[in-house]
Amino acid sequence: MDFKIKNIDHIQLSAPTGSEDEARDFYINILGFEEEIKPKVLQKNGGVWFKSEGVSLHIGIEEPFQSLKKAHPAIEVENLPIFQRYIEEKGIVTQSDNKLPGAIRFYVRDPFGNRLEFLEWNKK
Repeated sequence: MDFKIKNIDHIQLSAPTGSEDEARDFYINILGFEEEIKPKVLQKNGGVWFKSEGVSLHIGIEEPFQSLKKAHPAIEVENLPIFQRYIEEKGIVTQSDNKLPGAIRFYVRDPFGNRLEFLEWNKK
């Protein structure tokens, strides 16, 4: 082949119109992402972009809005149990799952109902 799939550049999730500040509160103040300034030409579309060590997550505005119920990004976290306790202390409900061999993981819903998976692979 003359091409090679290299990496995921970013993840896009949807949110309703006018939800940028709520997205900032969740993704910055609770999950610890930083805001990434959108290119000027895209700012008119609304939404907000975030980044954190190798993860770029974009919140796009979609009307009519419908959250992702099962489809989701999976984000690897170092010291997952500490992270899980931290976000639970912030009032976020987590759902643990032990079905993936070799990993611990849990799910949360963002303020718009999008599903997010956080996981840590067992180090052996």
